[in-house]
Parts: sequence; structure tokens; C-alpha cells
Amino acid sequence: MTRDFSNLTKDKDADLPEEMQWEGRFITAKTRGRWEYVGRARGIRAAAIIAIDEDSDGTRHVILVSQYRVPLSRFCLEIPAGLVGDDDGGEGELATEAAARELEEETGYRAGRWDVLGEFYSSPGMVSECFTLLRASNLTKVGDGGGLEDETIIVHRVALGELSSFVADWREAGHAVDVRIGMLLTPEYLGEI
Repeated sequence: MTRDFSNLTKDKDADLPEEMQWEGRFITAKTRGRWEYVGRARGIRAAAIIAIDEDSDGTRHVILVSQYRVPLSRFCLEIPAGLVGDDDGGEGELATEAAARELEEETGYRAGRWDVLGEFYSSPGMVSECFTLLRASNLTKVGDGGGLEDETIIVHRVALGELSSFVADWREAGHAVDVRIGMLLTPEYLGEI
């Protein structure tokens, strides 16, 4: 079946020039016509990782992280993620390279297999940033994780069958949940992990 998407109509401001309002080290604030939005500076992208660990009995777990997020003023439950090419001289870094680095730094796991699931946008009405979503499997625990010196990342290894109740308990405790956790809660997706 071939789908025809040729009849889509762009926003009336789509072809107006993009204007930089402010630029920091990692983000930029921009306008285009009546639209205000932010993006990553210097072409930096992100990699986000669905890390699946399997016990010898076949029980599958997802590796999640949590950390205090200043913009939210609370702790947030997330899948491991990090910036691609954010270090000076790292402009050519591949998403898979960044994902491998971030998975080990944040969680202490190393993956034996990587699958690229595509590029996605988490809040396209406000942020132009895209992220490459990757699935990591055949995991080996090689360290404690926790991130770099200035990060306070907590690692959570959660059985997929208990994920819904884990997230509900997390929310009930007053903490935030990253939107990417939502895809892990759908029955259709769980069957494909």
C-alpha cells in the first residue's frame, strides 16, 4: 500500500526567515514569523536508549534512570540519553557512538547489540531538537553508572511486567516522567522490544 502525503499544507510562516534571538552554549532561542521556539546550538543532536536486559529465565527488564531536573524542579524518570557531538571536536560523532558512551556512563551497562529505531521529536511545537532512538540489548553490567562527576543519576532496573506500577508509584511520589517512557507502556510496543 502506497500512502500519498503530497497534499500536506505548510504553515503560513514556514518560509519566513529564522531569526536568532539568543544563543547559549547548548541551546538557542529563535523566531520564525509568529512562532517562538528553542533548538540545540551548533547542530548538537541527542541519542535516547531503550535498554533491555534479560535474565537467564527470560524475564526482561528495562534500564531507566532518574535525576533531578532543574527546569522541572523535581526528579524525572527517563530512558538513558545524551547529547551527540557536544564536546569540542565531536561534530562528526555518530548517534550509536554517543549512545554507547552515555549508556555506560549513566547506567553502567554495555550493549552487545544496537538497533537504530529512527529519529523522533519530543515536543515539536516548542523545540526543534530531534533525537535518534536506539534499542540496546545483550547487556553486560560493567560498572555502577550514575553519570559524570557533576551528575547524580540513579539507575532503575525494572521488569517490563511491573513497569506500569513502577511508573504509577513514581508519579504518586510527586516525581516527573519523561514522555519517552510512555511508548514503553503500550502493549503493542512491549511485544516488539
